[in-house]
Parts: sequence; C-alpha cells; structure tokens
Amino acid sequence: MAGATLAEQLDAATTALEAAGLSTARVDAEWLLAGLLGVGRVAARLGLAQATPAALAERYAHAVSRRARREPLQRILGWEEFRGVRVSLTDAVLVPRPETETLVEWALALLPRPGPGRLLAVDVGTGSGCIACALTAERPDLDVVAVDVSPAAAAVARENARALGLAGRVRVVAADLLEGLGDLRADLIVSNPPYLPSDLVPDLAPEVSAHEPRLALDGGRDGLAVIRRIVGSARRCLRAPGALVVETAGGAQASAAAALLRDAGWSGVAVRPDLAGIDRFVAGRA
Repeated sequence: MAGATLAEQLDAATTALEAAGLSTARVDAEWLLAGLLGVGRVAARLGLAQATPAALAERYAHAVSRRARREPLQRILGWEEFRGVRVSLTDAVLVPRPETETLVEWALALLPRPGPGRLLAVDVGTGSGCIACALTAERPDLDVVAVDVSPAAAAVARENARALGLAGRVRVVAADLLEGLGDLRADLIVSNPPYLPSDLVPDLAPEVSAHEPRLALDGGRDGLAVIRRIVGSARRCLRAPGALVVETAGGAQASAAAALLRDAGWSGVAVRPDLAGIDRFVAGRA
C-alpha cells in the first residue's frame, strides 16, 4: 500500500488479522503500529492522517504477518509490562501473564517486614526475570537469586535486570531448579514453574503451543513434576520461617499442590485465587 495513510494501513492490517481469526484484530493492529512509531496507542491514533513512509509500511506489513501467524503480540513488540516494570522478551522466555502479578503480590506479603538487615528471595524458573525484577523494584531491602535451567532464558533475565538498574540486587544463575545453589538460605522462594500436563500443550492456542518455549510449559504427565521437585527441595534453602509460594494450573491442580506441601511437612499451607477467581497459587512456610 505505497502512499497510503497510516489510517489506511491500520484498516488493512485489521482486515488481515480478522481474516486470521484474531478476535483482538483492531487492538493488535494498533499496538503493532504504535510500537513501530515508538508511541502509545492514543498517540498513534492522533497521527493517522499522515502518509506512511515506505520503510515503515514494509516493517508494519512484516509485523502484521507475524501476528497473523499467531506469534504473540508481546513477542513481536519485544516487551511486556509486568507489575510496574517493563521486561524485554525473546523466544526463549514466556510472555508474562497478568495472573502472575497476583503471585508477586502474595510473595511480597509473605516477606518479613522491613528491618535493619537485607532479605533474600529465590525466583525459580525466572524466564524473563519479571518476578525477580518486580520483587526487587518494590522491596529495596530485598536481593533475589533468579534461577533458570535455560541459559538463553537466564541471559534474558540478566539483561532485563541490568536495563532496569537492578543488576546489583538480582543475581541470575543458570541451574536446574534449586540444584547448585549450595548452602544458600533465603527468606522466600517463589516460582511460576512449568505446570501444564504434557498432553495438553499441543491443544493450546497457537500463540502458546507454537511460540512459547515448551521447556517453560510442560510439567510432565500430570503437570506436577516440577512442582514436586520444588516442594521436596525448597525447605533446605529457607531459613525459618521462610515461605514458598508457587503458581499452578489452578483448580484441582492447586488442591493437589497444596496436598503435596502438607504431606512434605510445610506449615500454614494456603491457596489463593487468581484475577478470575480460580484457585491458582499455593504457599506454605518451612
């Protein structure tokens, strides 16, 4: 559409995304345009009468084609906002979900009150580092060890911490869950682990099944394989009365995870709902 206005480009993009079956076609088209212009959606709407430079039109068409193939919008934009911090994304990490902000909220509430000393948390399966960065941004007295088994994901988390000015307080480690952390003793362990049953992953929306890293999704036959390992090893990394809080697939799996904690001797085990009212988060104290 050489010579078309931004409005015409936007309309064409919306039509293309609708044809691809996206229910959020107009919103996605606006976000993609705003991202390329380096402005917000409202600001992008104010300049729709202007002609589209050829280079911008080409880049926009490419971005729209990626979204039409069901690549996540946030992955195309390259970032996502999460509880007040903006994290960069690559195909090595999950796109942060709004539900996980509730996990951070509960994790903050489980920390001791601010005092004269510094506190330590471990973020297991850190991915983009969104949880670790949000925690440290909101608690100046907190340091976080952010762990991921994927070196590529660990690199993303490390860069996000650096870009947010948190590198001095977020130490990123490429390791398998809590293995390799030695005699570390923390006040909190928080995790959004892989929790989907293996058979379920291929049936998810294409944005997830085709574009999110399977390593960060697949929790084994019943979805609890990684959670079991965390529950079994976390107590040795906590100083009393340190807390463990994890995200689950919700519903029956949250109940099953709570039972795992109780059977392993955790105290004060509790379950909390996500933004939709579905029981999703489970916590207990060492």
